[in-house]
Amino acid sequence: MKTEQTQWSKEELKTYILLLCAKADQVEAEEELNLIKTKTPAAIFEKMYKEFCNDDEDESLEKIQYALEMHEYSNKELASLKKEIQQVFSSDNKINMKERNLGWVLDNILY
Repeated sequence: MKTEQTQWSKEELKTYILLLCAKADQVEAEEELNLIKTKTPAAIFEKMYKEFCNDDEDESLEKIQYALEMHEYSNKELASLKKEIQQVFSSDNKINMKERNLGWVLDNILY
């Protein structure tokens, strides 16, 4: 893994995490992507979506973990990010086991 790929801003990291959440059930629902687009600037969405499409889940989790180590997050910021993750999971009106499992993995990485 190239570390320069994971030197993201907090906004870029959030977008990448939300994209991973949208794909947790192997289907990026239109509702999920539209929700993410409302939470991030278009240029950042496009940049992170392009990178995300080239990564598998293991690479994504490694990048997220590395990028999280580069930033200091307050408890308030982490709670806000967790809330946005849950919004993406529930935006298609269903939370399946794969999404629930990814939520647990992200909880462990974030905290």
